[in-house]
Amino acid sequence: MGPPLKVHELIRAIRSVKTQNEEREVIQRECADIRSSFRDEDTLYRGRSVAKLLYMHMLGYPAHFGQMECLKLIASPRYTDKRIGYLGAMMLLDERQDAHLLITNSMKRDLEHNSPLIQGLALCTLACLGSTEMCRDLAGEVERLLRTSSSHVKKKAVLCAVHIVRKVPELVEMFIPVSEELLGEKRHGVLYGAVLLVTEICQRHPEASKRIRKLFPLLLQKLRQIMSEYSPEHAVSGVTDPFLQVRLLRLMRILGQNDESICDAMGDLLAQVSTCTETQSNAGNAVLYETVLTIVDTKSASGLRVLAVNILGRFLLSNDKNIRYVALTSLQRLVQTDNAAVQRHRATIVECLRQTDTSVNRKALELCFALVNEANIRVMMKELQRFLQTCQPELREQCASGIFLSAERFSPSKRWHIDTIMETLITAGESVRDDAVSHLIHLIRGASELHAYIVQKLYKAVREDIGQQPLVQVASWCIGEYGELLLLGSCEEEEPLQVTEDEVLDVLEGILQSHISTPSTRAYTLTAIMKLSTRFKQNVDRIRRVVSIYGSCHDVELQQRAVEYNALFKKYDHMRAAILEKMPVEEKSAAGDILGEERRTPVESLPQSQPSSVQTLSQVTDLLGLLEESPVNVITPVPAADLNVTQNLPNGGSLLDLLDETPVPALPPLVVYNNHGLNVEFSFLRPPTNPALLVITSCATNSSDSDMTDFQMQAAVPKSVQLQLQAPSGSIVKASGIGAVTQCIRVLNPQKVPLKMRLRFSFSQSGNSAQEICEIGNFPVGTWQ
Repeated sequence: MGPPLKVHELIRAIRSVKTQNEEREVIQRECADIRSSFRDEDTLYRGRSVAKLLYMHMLGYPAHFGQMECLKLIASPRYTDKRIGYLGAMMLLDERQDAHLLITNSMKRDLEHNSPLIQGLALCTLACLGSTEMCRDLAGEVERLLRTSSSHVKKKAVLCAVHIVRKVPELVEMFIPVSEELLGEKRHGVLYGAVLLVTEICQRHPEASKRIRKLFPLLLQKLRQIMSEYSPEHAVSGVTDPFLQVRLLRLMRILGQNDESICDAMGDLLAQVSTCTETQSNAGNAVLYETVLTIVDTKSASGLRVLAVNILGRFLLSNDKNIRYVALTSLQRLVQTDNAAVQRHRATIVECLRQTDTSVNRKALELCFALVNEANIRVMMKELQRFLQTCQPELREQCASGIFLSAERFSPSKRWHIDTIMETLITAGESVRDDAVSHLIHLIRGASELHAYIVQKLYKAVREDIGQQPLVQVASWCIGEYGELLLLGSCEEEEPLQVTEDEVLDVLEGILQSHISTPSTRAYTLTAIMKLSTRFKQNVDRIRRVVSIYGSCHDVELQQRAVEYNALFKKYDHMRAAILEKMPVEEKSAAGDILGEERRTPVESLPQSQPSSVQTLSQVTDLLGLLEESPVNVITPVPAADLNVTQNLPNGGSLLDLLDETPVPALPPLVVYNNHGLNVEFSFLRPPTNPALLVITSCATNSSDSDMTDFQMQAAVPKSVQLQLQAPSGSIVKASGIGAVTQCIRVLNPQKVPLKMRLRFSFSQSGNSAQEICEIGNFPVGTWQ
């Protein structure tokens, strides 16, 4: 049998095959020969076998059976064997395998060897796979080698020291003295490793920073020297050793944090680097970028910070997408502290929105929203809405949400605010957030002087296009609320629009019948048609027919609405006008007042799956700390029932349950609170159609000598119980028992568990704020049957 294939012969054989199967056959045949060679302890060709095995490992084939042969090669006295052995160890071993600990003794002997080449092999391997145990055992040898005169060994030893400091932080102090000495090195390779080691030490051992700060003048001198002396040996694209410059700037940044004296000392140098560095290459841009970070992260003078922003502004003009992305990311960090300086580059930032790269668009979009303020809100919204028309689908929702939030914060007028959101809904279509519809409805409700203008504009929009579902939902709601204003045609802002009741109903019926209308849109529209039955007197029969048709709709939500609305035409026709009256303007909720917040919360601060009140009520739960033995539902007053959303109750309960006119005999009343002049009494009613439902009427009176203003009541019940508070009859409880504040509470207890309720009353009296809390557990016998 002849000698085994050489490495280059194996490579040639593998490359000459034509199929994957042929390659596997060559590999399997060669692996069999290598295994046989290992079993025969063939020391002559062991290095060649391991070298071939490493090549096969690079191709993705298993080579773990060569691990022990690597250890034998490392123990060999020959340099060629050690080189292959150490290379194999770095490729085939790691900390997860106990075999790597077996080379510790061999590595220790090699670190003490007279040959710098062999010492370098051991240092490279230790820096690559050294575990905590190995680093502890060999740290002393590495520290000793750092003091040798051979630059070849020093370069490798200092990088090995960095690995040791990262792996075993408690050994930091061992390397502090020698690292200070190494900062005086003239050879770039050693100096680079020394700066890296000192940086690592300062980050992991803050006390060491005090000692290193004394060497700060030396660091400045080194950086000036590198910048002023062009060295072809170390130059990259015309910049002398940009890698070392970046490392020095990074170390100076760490030392300059929270140290004004160092910031002042390096101010001139940073300005020099910013103005003298070549900007036509990536090497120069890397140095400039590190300079910007150093200026930003330290207490640099305002002039330097403006200079840093201007450098990033130049980056924005680069043709390289990566450089633009880096510039936008950095400007985001500066926009809060140096807004005026960043604003000067607003036009360039907006221009980045027109780039074709999605990552650049996303960063530019985030930065644009950070730059919006009262002065530029109109201009920026035009640019952002133009971007919304052409942006990638994955950015459309982010852009629309940002426009909503910016308009909420900096709106110059209600009309502009509403126009902006409506235009955004038209452009964004289905990409808007779920709460955008309710947000716009809330705005419209509060702009009573613009109702004629809004309903006319929305009517025109849906008459032309019913494809944008969020906009159609808002339009349906507005037409249902303010449809009579369409008939008047009295809108000064727009050209008068002459429409008839039939034309309005035709548009709404078209939405109901359209195949592109979502179930939610149909629900809004059916409710709008129902509300028009009290606004349009000539088409009540037509509306009744439409409602009755959807009483057999396959959509359960729409069917339930239709059935309930049909009942309003029949059994409860005398109550229809009152139930379908216009929604009142929403006031501050009880929770909002307690927390010092308004109920109206910016859309972007809320989770998409929750209405605005849910977040606020969870905060109230934390304040009250109610019913600690079980989870609780905390309820605050809400406006009268809005028929835009059917008030479905668990277990099939609905609005009709609450309208039933044949209740069971009333339960005896209960005084739940009587203290400090405030008397609160509950009276009870149970509708026979839903035994799990209890309707409570709260009556609050005031026997003291002064009025109680801003009166509010909150309630909490166990999690298994559903509870809803209706809006109170007023917020002032008159003194001396004159008048009362009443409030309806509806409790649904499907499991009929013993009811516990915690109440919280808040009010102001004689200029002082007061809060009273009581717990109720003695509800009348027979409350649940």
